[in-house]
Amino acid sequence: MKADYLIVGCSAGGIGAAEAIREVDRDGSIVIVGEEPYLAYSRPMIAKYLSGQKTVEKILFRRPEFYANNNITCLTDTKVEAVNTATHEVSLSNGEKISYGKLLLAPGGKPIVPPIDGSNKAGVFNFINMKDAVLIDGYVKAENVKKAVIIGGGLIGMSAADALTKLGIEVDIIELKGHILNTILDEAAGKIAAQTVTSYGVKLNTGRTVSKVLGLHKVAGVELDNGHQIESQMLVIAIGVIPRTELFKAAGLEVNRGVVVNDNMRTSNPDVYACGDACESFDFIYNSRRVTPIWPNAYIGGRIAGYNMAGMDTTYHGGTVMNSLNYFGMDIATAGMSVLPPDASGLEVLSTLTANGYKKLVLNAEGKIVGMLTLGETDTAGIIFGLMRDRSDVRPIKDNILNENFGLAYLSADSREEHLHGNTSGRVAPADFKH
Repeated sequence: MKADYLIVGCSAGGIGAAEAIREVDRDGSIVIVGEEPYLAYSRPMIAKYLSGQKTVEKILFRRPEFYANNNITCLTDTKVEAVNTATHEVSLSNGEKISYGKLLLAPGGKPIVPPIDGSNKAGVFNFINMKDAVLIDGYVKAENVKKAVIIGGGLIGMSAADALTKLGIEVDIIELKGHILNTILDEAAGKIAAQTVTSYGVKLNTGRTVSKVLGLHKVAGVELDNGHQIESQMLVIAIGVIPRTELFKAAGLEVNRGVVVNDNMRTSNPDVYACGDACESFDFIYNSRRVTPIWPNAYIGGRIAGYNMAGMDTTYHGGTVMNSLNYFGMDIATAGMSVLPPDASGLEVLSTLTANGYKKLVLNAEGKIVGMLTLGETDTAGIIFGLMRDRSDVRPIKDNILNENFGLAYLSADSREEHLHGNTSGRVAPADFKH
């Protein structure tokens, strides 16, 4: 098989690339290879599937006819085993090979699984993709699961806990750090989140980890590092993900924590591009190249890569870590340094706690927002993130920016115009195109 454009990874980045390519090149052949037996779906929505709120069809990222309408060949349930950049070929798990003109690698991340005694028992799962959600759903029904333990109180762990709680399952969360969601929430926000989560019956075990999985052949409970035992019929390991870099390394591409790309999303090989969770791209908050494993950045990075693959010179202005979520009825929006790094200096923190929620902004010496956290009161999060993204000096409005009624009216006329109609960092703008 031959492909003018070969995309490895049927997810946000891959779809973004395919759409961008088709905007420039209507005729070139596009092949997408995905490991899962599903067409591209919204991974952040797998908790909705597990809780029974959504079907697989309802969380598809694009309708099935999208692929035929855009003359895209999609090979599902197929793994790329190797990339040969010298011959412009990839080897597939079914023994076939595909030759390519331009290649996008978007393999995503893989779960962090610590060595735990007994973790090979039935009833131990990860929770990063639809396969995991389907397996958990099947096990819950087959074993009539009533109690579950989740290792990890971060984004993945909280989404799993929210879904299982909706199914009527008693949940214990085991979190190594001092509070849940500690990568995006500071201690004050973490306390509010903990109060909300425990009000739903979830038990939090912070400062602890699991040392052993109990049971003969299947999970019957866990033992913590302090010897305390918790009865459970299922264990979900939801510590986080790390970049899948095996293909990049084997192909001889430059790799740090993730594969290194330039502002065109091009790797160290001129015909190979990358995006998504396995990619180190420019973070405009830290002013460096970092792994930012979130869905919107993967999609935007894919679009940038797609335009460049099709010959339209396009620049990625950078992204940063941002999250907008709702767990246990909590609306949370964070971006950038919502939690200050240990070596932070020269930063100013603004915060307010009201009956309706908690807000925090982090400003640098130039008055630019480098961190945002809103819990409960998220109505102004979009405007605030826009100011962050556009690198606006907010010192003139600093005294009002955390007010409940803050809005576009507080911005200058030029800023209002920019927010309503202008180009924004990280997005694709015609001015970036070089024909």
